[in-house]
Amino acid sequence: MSMIEDRKVQLRDGRALGYTEYGAPDGFVVIYTHGGLACRRDVSTGAGIAAQNGIRLLALDRPGIGLSDPKPGRTVAAWADDVAELRDQLAIDDFAAMGWSMGGQYALALGYAMPAAVTRVAVITGGLPITDSTLFAQMPTIDRVYIRMAQRAPWLARGCLRSMGFVAQLSPGLYGRLASRDLPAADAAVIRAEGFASFGQMSAEALRRSEGHVEDYLAAMRPWGFAPEDVAVPVDVWGGAQDEFLNPDWPATLASRIPGSSLHIRSGGHFMAHLHWQEIFDALHA
Repeated sequence: MSMIEDRKVQLRDGRALGYTEYGAPDGFVVIYTHGGLACRRDVSTGAGIAAQNGIRLLALDRPGIGLSDPKPGRTVAAWADDVAELRDQLAIDDFAAMGWSMGGQYALALGYAMPAAVTRVAVITGGLPITDSTLFAQMPTIDRVYIRMAQRAPWLARGCLRSMGFVAQLSPGLYGRLASRDLPAADAAVIRAEGFASFGQMSAEALRRSEGHVEDYLAAMRPWGFAPEDVAVPVDVWGGAQDEFLNPDWPATLASRIPGSSLHIRSGGHFMAHLHWQEIFDALHA
């Protein structure tokens, strides 16, 4: 695996935007947005395949998570403003966007806001805009719990997340083992195969600050700032045939709302990308 040290850029409003660069330093750029309760390091298992395929993989932390400074009141669409500044500072021309789980809508935001620059988008086990109570009820239980907590008692949500982070920092292996017990079998198998400590170390970095995750959940209930129908670049929607987190209809529903998108259902659960990095990167870099 080729990896460049964690880095930051300073945005015009003074905030830091943190990222880790994996893969081929001079390769085709893929900008990656992590999932919920995760951080830039949740894509590290795909870094070796990215390097083999000539991909320069930039994995970014959303505001208030990991290395990135908070941005209260943010929306999904506003993510494109931060990435546009990063793109300017790093002199990136065309690039592809990729997002896993909660990061899927943020990848779509880049395709919506920068159609001349974004060549393709990959949404991996991503969600829909939560526009009514029916869709909210279809969300994973952990997301519904943290959304309500973030809305009604953000101090409690921050405290719960800090407690989780403390355990992950104290004993990454134990944290990964405990987390796997609450996961569906397909996802637990991925964590076990990659090493409980690896998942725990990623979680420790993700949860070393909590305010960004609380804001993530609040942003999930705000209007995205665009509709899936507004995305005009090629999009691949990836779903796991054994995904027990995501509503089984959501990948097809999302794909049906994005003009010209392609739907790919493959083996695996919510972490299906860990089993299919090669195919996902092939599609992005076709």
